[in-house]
Amino acid sequence: MTRQRAAVVQALAERADFVSAQQLHASMAESGVPVGLTTVYRALQGLERAGGADVVRDEVGERLYRHRPAVGHRHYLICRCCRRGQPLDTDMVEHWIAGVTRTTGFAEVEHTLELTGVCTHCRSTGG
Repeated sequence: MTRQRAAVVQALAERADFVSAQQLHASMAESGVPVGLTTVYRALQGLERAGGADVVRDEVGERLYRHRPAVGHRHYLICRCCRRGQPLDTDMVEHWIAGVTRTTGFAEVEHTLELTGVCTHCRSTGG
């Protein structure tokens, strides 16, 4: 891993909520970390493939990334205003998908579950 990619991983880990590659690149530039936007995209894609980042899409389809602190993917309820992500307990969904995999004979089944809303803070401030 290059020094720049390590810096991207560190910058993502320091963020609490979901962020686009462009937003992460801008915040790194503001902090004086010289890294190209292409490097940010590649590092985030590699991190996603390695299971180190959760990814959701915003209302226009842009990919948003969040550091995954534990092994295993998670599902989130995302605020459409501030992009804060609330992890959800989705054991029931995971069990259902395992059952679908068993009964259909399909392998390597992947899924996406995206829930969005407006958080309490944004509702109270007019977010």
